[in-house]
Amino acid sequence: MKLTVTLLILLVLLLPNTHAQEYMQMNLPEGAVLRLGKGYVREILYSPDGARLAVVSSIGVWLYDTTTYREVALLTGHTAGVMDAAFNSDGTSLASGSEDGTVLLWETETGELLGTFTEHTDPISGVAFSPDGMTLASGSFDSTVRLWDTETGELLGTLTGHTDPISGIAFSPNGTVLASGSWDRTVRLWDTETGEPKGTLTGHTDQVRSVVFGPDGGTLATRGEDNTVRLWNTLTGEPTGTLTEAVFSVVFSPDGKTLAGGSYDNAVQLWDAATGRHKGTLTGHTDGVTDLAFSPDGKTLASGSWGWDEAVRLWDTETGQLKRTRTGVYSVAFSPDGSTLASKSVDDAVRLWDPETGEPKHTLTGYTADAIKSVVFTPAGSTLVSGGRDGKLRLWDVVTGEHKGILTEYPGWITTVALSPDGGTLAIGGKGRKLRLCDAMTGEPKGTLTGHTDGVESVAFSPDGAMLASGGWDKIVRFWDAVTGEPMGTLTGHTGWITSVAFSPDGTTLVSGSEDGTVFLWDTLTGEYKGMLTGPRISVRSIVFSPDGTMLASGNWDKTVRLWDAVRAAHRRILTGHTERVTSVAYSPDGRTLASGSEDKKVRLWDAVRGRRKKTLIGHTGWVASVAYSPDGTVLASGSWDGTVLLWKVTD
Repeated sequence: MKLTVTLLILLVLLLPNTHAQEYMQMNLPEGAVLRLGKGYVREILYSPDGARLAVVSSIGVWLYDTTTYREVALLTGHTAGVMDAAFNSDGTSLASGSEDGTVLLWETETGELLGTFTEHTDPISGVAFSPDGMTLASGSFDSTVRLWDTETGELLGTLTGHTDPISGIAFSPNGTVLASGSWDRTVRLWDTETGEPKGTLTGHTDQVRSVVFGPDGGTLATRGEDNTVRLWNTLTGEPTGTLTEAVFSVVFSPDGKTLAGGSYDNAVQLWDAATGRHKGTLTGHTDGVTDLAFSPDGKTLASGSWGWDEAVRLWDTETGQLKRTRTGVYSVAFSPDGSTLASKSVDDAVRLWDPETGEPKHTLTGYTADAIKSVVFTPAGSTLVSGGRDGKLRLWDVVTGEHKGILTEYPGWITTVALSPDGGTLAIGGKGRKLRLCDAMTGEPKGTLTGHTDGVESVAFSPDGAMLASGGWDKIVRFWDAVTGEPMGTLTGHTGWITSVAFSPDGTTLVSGSEDGTVFLWDTLTGEYKGMLTGPRISVRSIVFSPDGTMLASGNWDKTVRLWDAVRAAHRRILTGHTERVTSVAYSPDGRTLASGSEDKKVRLWDAVRGRRKKTLIGHTGWVASVAYSPDGTVLASGSWDGTVLLWKVTD
């Protein structure tokens, strides 16, 4: 088989949902046909002029036109996830900093890449524009802050002095001072004209996590892991107050008189920004408050929470009264004119609300589910089923990329999904310890299999569909009657958790792989131990039989793919090339190609007979957790921790 990099142009022209197709094909990696999902959301921010909404996701930065709230661009170019983003003061440019150590500068109207800044040697932890937009600052895990000319791309200076990673940077409102916080417990103030240090603020006894200037620039608030928020006079460097509170975030009111903090104890704390005097506590959340935003007029404070709460609450800042509550949300941001509240919800969708009425205004189109752990095709190959960390089993149209809906839900992360040979039943396993069976067409429950005492990591149907095997963190392989759900037996012997189970094509043998480095073969009729794969005892993450049953392929924690003679249980070949642990392997239906996915974010295709590498598929920004071929072998699906599934077109 060979990978074709030609997109299905004719098919695209015939698709009925042209808008959905547009964003599914924005900035696709070479060789990919469609992208299902937008990645999980890390940050949302409005441009200062309100014309653009940027959604920082695990696969890049999505830009939306705030008039129509349609996607106008997907900004990709980093080779790893985006950690932070910032608009310049007029909203015409956006900077993104990545785990790959680069900073990219983008034109927000067109999505054009304007510049690439590459001097940092470690991940970028923060980016910030000066108020006039002429200077861009970037902080990094390499313990430096760098200043860049946004017009020429020239490096203006490197600010050194911190001895540990930078955790937060901010320009003063007049742009003359830059503040940087670090894991070294200090905050440093820098003259932005000369790059010279103006002072070092000490007092935190643990990592400084964020820094923020008050509107007039005279006060700086710093948040530390020592469970304090400290206030500083930026002219003298003297401390003006210490707030003993464990908070996730702090924000100044627009008039600079009030500082609000979202605390671990489920409350919003309010302080006088000048004196540090406690002004009040807003209670109502039932879990930690993770995000805060004042409306531009300062009359409303929005607070978001996570965990068991997952709600956004709107507060009247004059009275402290709760104005409105929306559930299922934990991150919030106001538009510049205060007429719209944007939220990230537990299903990772970004929704827009009228803050006065609480009525929804828009939901940004496209599925943005969190880490995808398992993908499987239906027998006809026209539908893809994906399961992930959000506990939802979703259906996708393979041709159009359309999200067809949620089939069913599982109580906890979905780690494994298997479809019966006749396509009628889905088996779902995950952190919930139980195996759930459901009708593959309707999602109606067909049974719950209980017995595992910890999460289920792998599940497989026998070729005739009569039997189900499962393995997980309790180190036991269990057999089940796939029709009645009754337990048929347990297989013990592994000393580590079971990572993968697979039936041979004739159904007489089950193979189980474990993180303890063992791979056992079992007789499915008697349940007896048949032997162990001989060779290096390497922790196994995934194992699969070739279609003819003569070979076994394993994806391993030593970054290799290994091929085994399934009849003699002997090691045959080792395939190297991945730079991180291999998480998933799959044979093409004709057995000629082997696909492997890895924590290095790549999918590699191998000649299964000769053991040679054929192609490397690059496009994910998170670990590749699952790979699967369509029944006819023409499409390869890869699911990732970046929250997306990529479909790759392959032909003979």
